[in-house]
This record gives sequence, structure tokens and C-alpha cells, in this order.
Amino acid sequence: MSNQIPTQPGIMEIALYVSGEARIEGRDEVLKLSSNENHYGCSDKARDAYLRAAVNLHRYPNTDHAALRAAIGEIHRLDPDRIICGVGSDEVLQFITQAYAGPGDEVITTEHGFSMYPILAHAAGATPVTVPEAERRIDVEAILGAVTDRTRIVFIANPANPTGTMLTEAELERLASGLPKRVLLVHDGAYAEFADGFDGGAGLVDAYPNVVMTRTFSKIHGLGGLRIGWGYARREVIDVLNRLRQPFNLSEGQMAAAEAAVRDVEFTARCREENARWRHWLRNALVQMGVGCDESFANFVLARFANPEEADACDKALKENGILVRKVGGYGLPDCLRITVGDESACRRVVHAIGTFKGVR
Repeated sequence: MSNQIPTQPGIMEIALYVSGEARIEGRDEVLKLSSNENHYGCSDKARDAYLRAAVNLHRYPNTDHAALRAAIGEIHRLDPDRIICGVGSDEVLQFITQAYAGPGDEVITTEHGFSMYPILAHAAGATPVTVPEAERRIDVEAILGAVTDRTRIVFIANPANPTGTMLTEAELERLASGLPKRVLLVHDGAYAEFADGFDGGAGLVDAYPNVVMTRTFSKIHGLGGLRIGWGYARREVIDVLNRLRQPFNLSEGQMAAAEAAVRDVEFTARCREENARWRHWLRNALVQMGVGCDESFANFVLARFANPEEADACDKALKENGILVRKVGGYGLPDCLRITVGDESACRRVVHAIGTFKGVR
């Protein structure tokens, strides 16, 4: 007879999340391009705001995130009352799954989708259903064809991680309009700011009552170390999610830094422009060396090699040059390496190392 305390359904089905590597054995200096962090750091204004908030470490933070929601609403032209803030967008995604899925329900994810989606489904006791993608792009018709009476949530990241590909406006419209109204479409826009002119899914939320948009401060705003995210939906959905949110889930330091970051639109624009410039350069350089690489709309590229063995060998060669990228075999892409876009020096260093490995430079 087992003495193990029984867990809730789905918990033991969770495969633990594995983050990008941060160290190379025997090296003190490492070029870390494995976690899609902002190579330019964060806004000086955000850093200063965080330090100023430190004088009140003995005080509990406010519970309604009013100032941060107001800033997000002002910059993105959204209703602050329809915004919820969380410990990274992951916490908002957790609220959504906990609120709208459970045992007996199905949660749709895609073939190369973000690995947190099935984790969240299992944590709620729901069943994740994975649908195929088409050449590393989300297949809208495959998603719609997988919907059953048990489907409660559809998760998509757009731009997608780890592929960097992106749905068109028409494809998003087809997906949102094709889903039953009882199914929640979650549009994860963690990388939305890197796609020029994209609203991150806000228009879809306004057009369809069953769409939720999530965003993060971890990527273009460079605040990954603070863990701040937010979601936007109809008020009735936000009301449901707020019932699951703990009252003090964000500290004053987190909120102060995030508010300053979202208001520093010049810093955000500069990061977007630099990322686009070097993303384009990096992709072209890889293609010229015979490395497959789809057009990316995020702050990384997905380099495709001839087979998993070549990808592993290239990863080893990069580490020997002090460069960390992300192996993505766990995403069903064993022949690929995901490479965060850095500044000019970082991109040239990556290309030189891969070129030497390929014997073309």
C-alpha cells in the first residue's frame, strides 16, 4: 500500500518546464542568447522607478494595480478596467486556465506552441490537445477541426515561440470567428511589440467576447527579472480572473518599474527598430550560409539544420565560442536552434561562429 498523498488530476502528467541555459562550464564570460531577453536591458526610467520604490519595502503594495493599469491603458489606448496584471503573463494564463477549464475539458495547443500551455492544462486537470502546424506556422483550419464539445480554451502565441512566425490579420479573424462562443481564444502576445504596427490582439478582444489577449514586460521592456505581465478582455472575463488573483500579487517595485517602462515609448521604439534591423541581418546571413530560417516577427530567429545531429554539433561549437542559444527538441524541433537577436556585436559573433562551423567563412 502506497503512503503517497494523492494529487489532483493532471498534476503528475506535467513535464517540468526547462529554461534556457545560462552558464557554460569553465567560462566566466558568456554571450547568453538562449532566453529571448532584451539585449539592451531595460529603460533607465524603469530602473530608477524601481530603486525609488525601495524606500517603502515595509509597506504592502496596493491591490488594484490602478496606476499601472492606467499607464497601460493610456499607452495602448485600452480601457484600464478591462486589464488585469499578474506575475508575468504566465500568471494571467494560469488564471484563465483555472477559471475556464477542468477535469473532462480539453485545451487546444499547437505542435510547436509554448510549452507552458499543456502544463497549465494539466495543472487544472484538463486534457491538452495538440494540433499540427503547417511548416512551423499555426494552422487555423487544424485548430478549428480539433474543436469538440469538450473544448474550453485555445492557446496561441502570435508571434509564435519558438518559431517566430506570425498569423495574418485575416487568419486571426478566421480563427476568432470560427470558434464556438463557448470556447475562449487566448492570444498570447508576449512578442507583439517586436512586430511593427501590430496591436497584439486588442482589436480581436474588442470584436469577440470570447477572446483574451495577454502581454508581458519581460521581452521588449527588459524586465524579465521582475516578472510582470497583463491581460486584456471583456469586463465580465476580467471580473472572473480577478476573483482568482491574490490581492498582493505584485510589489510596489514591480508596478513602479512597469509603469515607467510602458511610458518610456522612446526606449521601446528604439529597441523595436534595433531588433528589426539585426533580426533581418541575422536571418539573411544564416540563409546565405545554407541554414534554413523562416522570417521572424519576434526577437529571435529559428535556425534549421540538416538534421538533429548537425544542430547538436553547432550548439556545441557555439558553446566552445562562449555563446549560449536554445535547443528546441522539446518543442518538436530537434534539428533547430533558437537564437535571440542581440546587438550588432552579438549577431556578428554568432554568424562568425556558425560560419566557421559550416566551413563557409
